[in-house]
Amino acid sequence: MITVTDRAVSKLKELLAEQDESNLYFRVFITRGGCDGFSYGMTFDSAPEADDQVIDRGDVRVLVDKASLRLLDGSEIDYVTSVAAEGFAIRNPNAVRTCGCGHSFQTRDEVGEAKPCGEEADART
Repeated sequence: MITVTDRAVSKLKELLAEQDESNLYFRVFITRGGCDGFSYGMTFDSAPEADDQVIDRGDVRVLVDKASLRLLDGSEIDYVTSVAAEGFAIRNPNAVRTCGCGHSFQTRDEVGEAKPCGEEADART
């Protein structure tokens, strides 16, 4: 199960209101790559796929595909603001190692495919 904080829901409502399409979903996914093996990804999507889990928080619907869900199970999606940065953050209990930027990780059982920071991953897991 993945939870979405009230702060994240509030920010997503703002972002969704700015989009041209009115019926969008917020997709969270994992790709191979990043300096620790797996990277987090987020985008808007127009419809769920057959294997997606849909997390419904009122006006906000979050999609997570089956492969990503395995690595994100138990995670919390939050929106954080600090002196240094502002953005969505994922607190992932499956991550046993994370990079300094907080955008990539590895789990106890899977190391992914590490790439130097800044290199984009090509495909979802």
